[in-house]
Amino acid sequence: MKVGILGATGYAGQELVRLLHRHEEVKELYLGSSSVAGEDYETVYPHWLGQNIGILQDENIPDMDVLFCALPHGLTAERTSAFLARGIKVIDLGADFRLNSAEIYEEWYKIKHPASELLKDAVYGLPELYREKIQGQSLIANPGCYPTATLLALVPLLRKQLLQTGYLIIDAKSGVSGAGRGVSLGTHYGEVNENFKAYGVASHRHTPEIEQELSRAAGLPLTVNFTPHLVPMTRGMLVTIYAKVSEEVQEEDLRSCWLDQYKEEEFIHLLPPGTWPQTKFSSGSNHAFLQLTLDKRTGNAVIVATIDNLLKGAAGQAVQNMNLAMGWPEAQGLKATALWP
Repeated sequence: MKVGILGATGYAGQELVRLLHRHEEVKELYLGSSSVAGEDYETVYPHWLGQNIGILQDENIPDMDVLFCALPHGLTAERTSAFLARGIKVIDLGADFRLNSAEIYEEWYKIKHPASELLKDAVYGLPELYREKIQGQSLIANPGCYPTATLLALVPLLRKQLLQTGYLIIDAKSGVSGAGRGVSLGTHYGEVNENFKAYGVASHRHTPEIEQELSRAAGLPLTVNFTPHLVPMTRGMLVTIYAKVSEEVQEEDLRSCWLDQYKEEEFIHLLPPGTWPQTKFSSGSNHAFLQLTLDKRTGNAVIVATIDNLLKGAAGQAVQNMNLAMGWPEAQGLKATALWP
């Protein structure tokens, strides 16, 4: 099978190369880059020396089976219709097809949606929650990293009406790689090292994505307090959520709900009571780790989830979606466990 990556030199793109290079079904890999076309991939990423990854191509896409688009918002949508018309399955790691509403997209991303007519055809690609809808699809919106960790923790509990919907606080932390490979003052070493900061307060673009999917789970519109933070580390994501439980709900009810949802899932791990997620549990892997407790003093559930922002939060989940779309074993090419320490 022939697979392509647009944005192959970004951090998520490089992770896709790493995963697809060892994927049993991928026989040919097209590497697209608008900035360094014509160069060997090993020139951009010398750790690939000797493995013949290939030459970076311009973005005139040849025929292929699946195309991963790891591009800034707006750039994928304007070309997607042409890709689909040629029979190419599109998995978008950007934001163009995550939101159901073009108006909400335009409000948060400050550009006109380039292909709003395709929103009805796009499937939200979080396999553990929407597996049946993803299978065989041609246009898949890969979720954002913060939404992935948040939704894995909250959606099953909201579907069972175990949480009150008027009080949801999401306190999230990410490694710097989540900002991408581009140079900017906010991710400069001297700004990030030995520093810890909130950003996008009450304005982060993952907010409407989180609210959309949580509202779908709850069956009614809801609003969340979502605050992301930048941690001085390369990769990793940890989300702490505070939620009021519904009347008479006990901690065991919350745990049982998670177990019913995830007991057969290869990549979702429910930790035993007292063991709390750490970012290193998932570093370099497609695995997610969950834990919760019910604080009887406050009546609040405290929920923690951790993923690797570049794997389960981006490239790993995208490969998981490809496997589902093509009818292959879902974990194919994704068997690695975390790096430790």
